[in-house]
Amino acid sequence: MNIVEADTFTGKRAWDAIAIAELDGVTVRLHWTDKPYIWHVNDGPEIFVVLDGIVDMEVGKDRAEWVLRLTAGSIFYAEEGEAHRAVPTGAARVLVIERTGSV
Repeated sequence: MNIVEADTFTGKRAWDAIAIAELDGVTVRLHWTDKPYIWHVNDGPEIFVVLDGIVDMEVGKDRAEWVLRLTAGSIFYAEEGEAHRAVPTGAARVLVIERTGSV
């Protein structure tokens, strides 16, 4: 058994993470960041839960791009193959659930 106090986790660099669990080929990680992530496309679905802070999720499809504002409690779900990029406003803590080894 383990308890993780998400509100006190701070990384040494953007997108630092601690592993919470691995479940049947799926990883659950807590990330801390204060910088944008790269544009990417996952090789499987991804669940992105904002625990603290504000994250603008830039998404793109068919040459169009738009921004979804995520706040504490927001859950973003990306299907396999959907391009996206997380851009925090200040520091944010995010729980990410995705296939093991995904970008």
